Amino acid sequence: MPTDPSEPDSDAPIFVVLNVGSGSDDANATRATIERVLSEAGREHELTVVDEPARLHDIARNVVGRARARGGIVVAAGGDGTINAVAQAVLGSGCAFGVLPQGTFNYFSRTHGLPATTEEGTRLLLTAEAQPVQVGLVNDRVFLVNASLGLYPKLLEDREAYKQQYGRSRLVALWSGVMTLLRGHRRLRLHLEQDGDLQACELRTSTLFIGNNRLQLEQIGIREAPLLEQGRLAAIALRPVGRLEMLWLLLRGAFGQLGDADKVSSFPFARITVQPALRGRAGRRIKVATDGEIAWLTTPLVFRVAPQPLWLLKPEPQ
Repeated sequence: MPTDPSEPDSDAPIFVVLNVGSGSDDANATRATIERVLSEAGREHELTVVDEPARLHDIARNVVGRARARGGIVVAAGGDGTINAVAQAVLGSGCAFGVLPQGTFNYFSRTHGLPATTEEGTRLLLTAEAQPVQVGLVNDRVFLVNASLGLYPKLLEDREAYKQQYGRSRLVALWSGVMTLLRGHRRLRLHLEQDGDLQACELRTSTLFIGNNRLQLEQIGIREAPLLEQGRLAAIALRPVGRLEMLWLLLRGAFGQLGDADKVSSFPFARITVQPALRGRAGRRIKVATDGEIAWLTTPLVFRVAPQPLWLLKPEPQ
């Protein structure tokens, strides 16, 4: 039976969803480490391996159902996309949530001080207490790190193609971003209503980026980063610019100075509604990225803070 996720039983069974497609570590070694640490501790556990990404969401829902029936803890082992898919199933289930990061950037785990190695992370699951973590929603889709439309989803798609060809690394990710910007991009005309305010505005931008991760926003120099701890999300929009100026903005972001650029606007919010500015375009499907995963969502898009938190097993704050 489900328990209070803020106080998981110290003997609660642990249900791990391991995506073998995330990261560069050997999947067999990762699995062996998880099972060894939990077995040595005498902790009951179940490990489900996902080798078909298309089945990840269905598998996560099934695992959460089994964990909920037994008052268990659900753990995502993978990159930000895997963590997102499992968190989507966990949110509101009454289960505590654990993470074993296996991806390239691991913004979510780094923000919350989770160990980078599988062995240390698995040992933490045995002793950590669950603490509330803010969740972002676009319509009903979860995002823990960011959500975006326009140019940024295109950057992600191209980055994945480069990774499949050249391997997973931050250098490959940066190079793919440069090549995408040099090919040009289309601009969006969006209609925005913020926090229920009927005085809406129109926005012309190449990309609209919604941040829910303090570490990522601080790294690129967005001033609203601390407000994420006050129940807000941060919106970032790039005004229309040419290719060379876009590359300059990319460099500013790499050096933590994007928020000071004239062509960048940002603001905090609890809820905004976004749709194409042209009349009669409600109900249109638009490409949206959430934590690196691409989906087609129907407008209007409602970005908001989820009413309930995710109960994450994490170290006590220093």
